[in-house]
Amino acid sequence: MRMPIIEQYIDELIEKSTLDIPVWNIEKAKSGSKKSGWNYIDGCMILALLETYNTTGEKKYLDFADAFINHRVAEDGTISGYSVEEYNIDNVNAGKTLFQLYDITGKEKYRKAIDLIYSQVQKQPRTAEGNFWHKKIYPNQVWLDGLYMGQPFYMEYETKFNNKKNYADIFSQFANVVKYMRDEETGLYYHGYDASKEVFWCDKETGLSKNYWLRAMGWYSMALLDTLSKTEPTGYEKEYEELKGVFKDFIDAMLKYQDESGMWYQLPALAGKEPNYLETSGSSIFAFAILRGVRLGFLPESYRQYGEKAFKGVCDKYLKTEDGGLHLGGICLVAGLGPADNLRRDGSFEYYMSEPIVNDDAKGVGPFLLAYTELRRLED
Repeated sequence: MRMPIIEQYIDELIEKSTLDIPVWNIEKAKSGSKKSGWNYIDGCMILALLETYNTTGEKKYLDFADAFINHRVAEDGTISGYSVEEYNIDNVNAGKTLFQLYDITGKEKYRKAIDLIYSQVQKQPRTAEGNFWHKKIYPNQVWLDGLYMGQPFYMEYETKFNNKKNYADIFSQFANVVKYMRDEETGLYYHGYDASKEVFWCDKETGLSKNYWLRAMGWYSMALLDTLSKTEPTGYEKEYEELKGVFKDFIDAMLKYQDESGMWYQLPALAGKEPNYLETSGSSIFAFAILRGVRLGFLPESYRQYGEKAFKGVCDKYLKTEDGGLHLGGICLVAGLGPADNLRRDGSFEYYMSEPIVNDDAKGVGPFLLAYTELRRLED
């Protein structure tokens, strides 16, 4: 699986980054921002670096992760570039890094920052069914990727610091997604759901967006996996087993759409439609989800081959040496739904094909490194 090359790639990315401007945050670079602030993109990468440290024991990965988060968190726990009042569920994601960093370093400011982010979870606006809005600017909307951004943090907090008081709420939010966003025929999940059934991109009868987007479904698979792994199921055995079943059923559905290359298409259900393309971030996420799912016992051992095939497919197609360095290509930069003043983001096939495809963005690199750590565990 070309392990030394992948470690070289990780090191090159760190060497080219500063604490304010990491090279993997392509969105911030394109915006001309001098600081990356606090966002889910950097959160994805720092989580991956922490897992790389856990797997390899190489302290340089922990040191960079700690320095990066320490740079943003003040002694009183306030976070540079973060506001509770935005009620942006994406911004909860980077908070996941704080749990491990607090355990390792003992820095009280990390514990205070965890509580600050939890205060957003407590006050996050909800749909009529009880699910978190994706953002304050997206009222009544549940986006599939939002489950990954918020629920594992929520579950880890409840397990470690709140005596499981809100476990039922977490399981209920997942149950609502299965009820309202899953397509029974394919087993796939739609990108977005508007509980008000009013926003321009949704079906006015179902509230659903038009397509199944690979990366959103990937984040959802990780939401299930990570939430399960943060759960202490005593007293909630039934809900825990049901969520395990949801995870396995979803992986089974996705495997029907796995390309012979091992990867998945940007819109998996429309694989033969031009100019649909094999996409790196979502394929890497599913490589990771399958490999870790097997290791944790949520999937049968026989599924390991599908995760290995996905990771190899990404390496073969998109990990290249160019301009004297390694680069990971084929990454969809961004995709979203609305808001009301952005009618281009309508959830159509043409919309998903119109977004830029880039190299080395953390939304692809982070999951790629996470999949790598699972393969390293096999090697070791």
